[in-house]
Amino acid sequence: MICDICNKKGARIRYVTRTYGKGTNLFVVENVPIVHCRSCGESYLTAETMHELERIKLHRKTFAKEKELPVAQFA
Repeated sequence: MICDICNKKGARIRYVTRTYGKGTNLFVVENVPIVHCRSCGESYLTAETMHELERIKLHRKTFAKEKELPVAQFA
């Protein structure tokens, strides 16, 4: 895959977890595909992924499953 930032070969799709909001409004989306380039070190979301994330956030009550989540604070 060619990187949209540096135009070199070697970009790969990685799957990450993203969080949105905070406190009682915290929302976690797992398995978000990002493009990561080994050449320049940049990671970015495609337009298609950003649109899907917006759709998921808009309809979060339909997509979300309640899970217990341990939370730690940085001292």
